[in-house]
Amino acid sequence: MTSQTITAAASGTWELGDLTVHRIGFGAMRLAQHGEAFADDAVPRDRDQAIRVLRRAAELGVNHIDTAAFYFSPLRSANELINRALAPYPDDLVITTKVGPGRDPSGQWLPHATPGQLRGQVEENLRQLGRDHLDVVNLRIVGTDSIAERFGALAELREAGLIRHLGLSNIRPHHLAEAQAIAPVVCVQNMYGIGASSEQKELLDLCGERGIAFVPFYSIAGTGRTAGATTDHNPQVHSVARAHGVSAAQIRLAWTLHQGDHVLAIPGTGDLDHLAQNVAIGSLRLSEADLTALDPHRETG
Repeated sequence: MTSQTITAAASGTWELGDLTVHRIGFGAMRLAQHGEAFADDAVPRDRDQAIRVLRRAAELGVNHIDTAAFYFSPLRSANELINRALAPYPDDLVITTKVGPGRDPSGQWLPHATPGQLRGQVEENLRQLGRDHLDVVNLRIVGTDSIAERFGALAELREAGLIRHLGLSNIRPHHLAEAQAIAPVVCVQNMYGIGASSEQKELLDLCGERGIAFVPFYSIAGTGRTAGATTDHNPQVHSVARAHGVSAAQIRLAWTLHQGDHVLAIPGTGDLDHLAQNVAIGSLRLSEADLTALDPHRETG
């Protein structure tokens, strides 16, 4: 696979409301530091290196970037790196951010934002990104409680023109129904990858039925979560990877894209070679035998 010649266009496209994105995007969570995101001893990434990665992503056709104001390490902020690297922004670039969680200037986590605090988080993202509106804002939650008041607050900001489209993160199916009764939902961002539970699969399928993008996080990281790509691959992943001449991480990413046309991938990296490999995997087509080997319990037909 000649990854240097393959662009994000090979992965196909999906609509986030009235915005068209390639199905391979870029996640900025680990861009601000080396190693694990949010670690107390995080080492800031070289600014020029991070900027080169972002600009190369754009050159490779990536037009969907996932970020958040709380993605920062000492000396580095993902939003500010994106602003520095890509502003003035290309017309087709879609920047998705999320609100709900927050960190103080020292990096300590704060209680999730109240409805009244969400506007401040939206404005913080606007300032850092240098924009007058946000393309997509995901409300990230913890727990099973009602989200009506918080999602309603974001819907008001959408009506005011600060937000173009709304999404959800880390939710259950009843949250999606609750939100859709308030305002349109263009995407759901939840944990998903090889070995996902039946409940996780049901939400992915529900989004597909409703024409909503499903954006998995940790699809490559797996059990590594914020630390990055797992090394705990099952034998089937290694076997399929060898057959295609790619890495196990690339197979995890390819498998994710095969879960539905509405599934968008947002792998993140601070390495130019890994970036090219992630983008190139959008052209890899897994066979039915591959998919069955990777998920013996999957439904076919």
